[in-house]
This record gives sequence, structure tokens and C-alpha cells, in this order.
Amino acid sequence: MIRVILKLLLRATLAVVLLGGILAALAWYQYQEFLVRPLHIPEQGMTLTIPQGMSLRGLAARLEKDGLLEDARLLRLYGRLHHEATRIKAGEYHLPAGLTPVALLDLLVAGKTISHSITLVEGWTFRQMMQAIHDHDRLRHELKGLTDEQIMARLGHEGEHPEGRFFPDTYQFPRGFSDLDLLRRAYAAMERELAAAWKERDGKLPLETPYEMLILASIVEKETGKAEERDRIAGVFIRRLRKGMKLQTDPTVIYGMGDSYKGNIRRKDLRKATPYNTYVIAGLPPTPICMPGREALLAVAHPADEKALYFVARGDGSHQFSATLKQHNAAVRKYQLKKGKK
Repeated sequence: MIRVILKLLLRATLAVVLLGGILAALAWYQYQEFLVRPLHIPEQGMTLTIPQGMSLRGLAARLEKDGLLEDARLLRLYGRLHHEATRIKAGEYHLPAGLTPVALLDLLVAGKTISHSITLVEGWTFRQMMQAIHDHDRLRHELKGLTDEQIMARLGHEGEHPEGRFFPDTYQFPRGFSDLDLLRRAYAAMERELAAAWKERDGKLPLETPYEMLILASIVEKETGKAEERDRIAGVFIRRLRKGMKLQTDPTVIYGMGDSYKGNIRRKDLRKATPYNTYVIAGLPPTPICMPGREALLAVAHPADEKALYFVARGDGSHQFSATLKQHNAAVRKYQLKKGKK
């Protein structure tokens, strides 16, 4: 009797073990199939945003609820087994069609977020730059409503005039990147570019500091219609500074006029004393008038070695350069007053 009972127990145990093995094999097969089965992502792909602090458990539940994932438990299991459950990074991600759960976690752990960009244009003023930043909907805005002085204080540069301090370039960033961090990058970039230009500048330039180079480069940026003329225009201003001549450049006058500038400079504007009216003041204005680019900085560092002291716009973006006032007046009549030969 006992032997019969033992046999029955043994058979029952073997049956349970066998059944358990079969169930375990089925579960393992289901798990392995899950890992390589594509998520239910639209053919055109989709965007997934992971907020700060979201756990893998929360993400898996969200994906299952949205119909992208069939079993949230299996994604959590994979994350725990591969020590990735706590390593997913916040951000905005593009999920292509055909993405598997394994590839999804690889993407989130690597932090390969969607990259957005903003271009700060050479020759823009600080006001124009900040308007473009305020209008960008992928940046996190912390600076709206602050004055220029408050913005510079937030950057850690209290008391500095903001004009010209930021390098014009295209900057890449993830969604949610702050406008403050963007300005930090642009400020640091200008510091590097200005330091490099100052270090390699030609000898005996009539400039005492890198900031004076920045100011002059901003004027060159505003005066240049054709890139190949930057060093020639810089050369004119350098020679005028050496000779103690006034720069007499319209862009500084316009900058000093501020909102009162309506598209024309009148005679009384040229006579009005402002810190930026280089028809009145000697030397450089007190601050830059825009963001100069790398080429403008280098043009000031290496101005063309010529004799020209004057230039006038031809009307096609280029300039006529003259060494004497007589030649310059003739050029003005030809290109500005239209009294020369046609």
C-alpha cells in the first residue's frame, strides 16, 4: 500500500515538475519572443517624451496603456535583468517603426534624444537675439520678462553690457534645454573666439583690449555687404584710429538712435552727440553694436594693408575704397548722389 502511495506521489511530483518545466519553457519562449517583437509604432514613427523622474515601471505602464507595448511586466523584467531599470534618461525621443523593446531601452539608456537647433545670426543685436530665443518653442524659458541687466546677472556677469557678448552660430540642444543655458554656451563661445583672434592679431594694432577688438569687429560686421571686403573695411577703420580720425560709420549712429531710427539718418542725427555717434565722438563707441562672427573678428585681427581711409557703398553690396578725400567725394557723387558718369 505504501509502495503504491509512493509511486503515485512520485508520478504526481514528476507530472508537476514536467508541467512546471513546460510552463517555464513557454514563459521563457514568450519572454524571448517579446524582446524581438516590434512595438506597435505607426509607420511614420512617433515622438516619445520622458519627463524627469519617470521610472521604468511608470514608462512600461504608460506604453502598455497607449497600446504600444503588449506586456509591461516583461519590459520591467528585462530592465531589471540587464540593470537598466534605473538608467533611462529624460528627454524627447523619436521612435521609428519596427523598434523592439530591447532597442527602445538601449535608446533611452543612451539618451539619444531628438536634437533641436537655433541659429543666432551674425549682425543681430542682443534684442533681436533674445526675440528669436523667446520665440523658440523647444527651449525652456526662464528669462522672459527680465531686463538686460537681470539677464547678465543671471549669467554671472553682472554689470556687463550684453551687446556683442554672444557668439553667432547654430546651437543644437534637446527639448527642455533652458534659454539661460543656451546663453551660457553662446557667451562662452564668444569668449573663446575673441581670445583666439586677440592672441593671433597683427602687431601694433591701435587696440588696447580684446573688448575693443570686439567693438570694432561688430562695426565691421554691420558695414560688410560682401564677405571678401571684411579685412579691407577693418583696414580703413584701423588706419583712421591710428591717425586720430573719427570713424564716421552709419551703423553706430543707427544703433545710438535706438527706436527713433525710422530707416533714414538725417543731418541733425549726424550732428547729435550720443555715445555711439562716431561722426561726433573720437575713437570707438563704448560697446559693440551687434554680434560679430568669426570672420569679422579675424578681419580686425588681420586688417588689409592698404592706404584707403574711406569707403562708400556702390549699391550692390560692395564698396568703393578711396585713399584721399577728393577720391572719396568723387565716389560719393558717383554712387550716392548719382552725378557721375553712367
